[in-house]
Amino acid sequence: MKTAYKLPFLLYSYLATEMLAPFFASFIIINSVFFLVKLIPFLNFTLELNIGLSDFIRLFAFLFPNIFLYSIPMAAMIGITIGFARLSSDSEILALKASGISIYQVLPPTIVVAILIALFTAFFSIKLIPLSEISMKRLVYQLMTEKINHGIKEHSFTEALGDVVVHVDKINDKTGEWEKVWVSDMRGVQNPVITMASTGSMKSNIEDMMVSIVLRNGSLHRPGNENAQIVQFERYIINIPLLPPDSKATRLKRSSLTMSELLENSQLETQNTTHKRKLLIEYHKRLVLPFGCLMISLIGLPLGLQARPGKKAIGIQAGLAVFILYYILFTFGKTLAEEDVLPIPIAMWTPNILFLLLAIFWIIRISNEKPLFPEKITRLFGKYFGQITHFLAGQYSKITKHLRGQGPIDEKVNKGSGQGMTKTEIRGNVKSRVFHLPECEFYDCRNCTIEFKDIQIALDSGFEQCHLCKTLEDI
Repeated sequence: MKTAYKLPFLLYSYLATEMLAPFFASFIIINSVFFLVKLIPFLNFTLELNIGLSDFIRLFAFLFPNIFLYSIPMAAMIGITIGFARLSSDSEILALKASGISIYQVLPPTIVVAILIALFTAFFSIKLIPLSEISMKRLVYQLMTEKINHGIKEHSFTEALGDVVVHVDKINDKTGEWEKVWVSDMRGVQNPVITMASTGSMKSNIEDMMVSIVLRNGSLHRPGNENAQIVQFERYIINIPLLPPDSKATRLKRSSLTMSELLENSQLETQNTTHKRKLLIEYHKRLVLPFGCLMISLIGLPLGLQARPGKKAIGIQAGLAVFILYYILFTFGKTLAEEDVLPIPIAMWTPNILFLLLAIFWIIRISNEKPLFPEKITRLFGKYFGQITHFLAGQYSKITKHLRGQGPIDEKVNKGSGQGMTKTEIRGNVKSRVFHLPECEFYDCRNCTIEFKDIQIALDSGFEQCHLCKTLEDI
């Protein structure tokens, strides 16, 4: 009689708890760091506008969806890596394998957790970021226009507009029109441009985040060392942009569009213009980053399993390196798409495809009890990386000895028949039976207590030459 297979929900819930606990801890820590980075410019902005605590909290909250788009994937990778690193370090993974549970049976809760976190990221990327940018735009506009309106008073100089100073002789209570207006504009000039007008008023545009001062029947005075200018006008407009300290979101109109609006606006462009490409890049970006969060989260599984009892865990460091590499490739692909070097879908989605293949490759190798990289790749990498490291170490050793007065920096072994002599005797390690030249970084090791006159004598005594010394001889 066949028995129905039951999913091990107890095991799945335990593994999910082990991943989610460090995820939430990492999420709080990472966002706290981002909060402190963004806090200083917003404090200056708050003090300048005399914003209350409630408005400050609202204004700052509109920034978090953009922060979450990058902090959630980082926290997801760190959380999954830490969770499996602890299970591996405490031999719980070994106990599961001994019980007949393979790595493939551990995948379902990991995939579910990664998908939930990716969907959470997609919600912020697709829905909340456009809404938050529109809300921030409106709130900043409201706060700054309130400051300007309350700041402009009769018979007083108003500095609420930054480098633009306004003086109004009289304000009409009914129409709000100004009479006998004086404006000093110091933007981008050493000497202020003075504008005087009989009447004036102020208009604002929330779409462009712009305040405009409209002056009528006046003159503009532009001083100069050689040529001064006086211009008479009937109507003159001074535009003043209103931007918060972190104003990137308010400047980019496409970031406040919904997904359907991005596609509709891109379809209005018949030619392959820069504006059309930027709209499509924004559209793909909102989908690529959540999917990338899924890929990065899955890579945390094999990285976490690199931990062993008594072995230093490298999963977190490697995870951060993978995270940085992903965003470097993402930025590079985005640049190629903007420059029209590659089609936008290919340029934007290639990093995700590469990291998906990398995640599958590593999970298969870990499930088969193999290291992350094949032995040939590790050996090849170790060979060339080791040669570079040994060369740099040898050069550093020679320089430090020269600075200490132990000989000239170009002191080398005389090569010929293999019986070259050194100005300092060769030292051999009595335990490893390896001898070192004076340029070697291991020359002064603790067990290097035996000395030889030359290389041939060391070889005849049964000692082998250090691989670093061989590298130094070949250079």
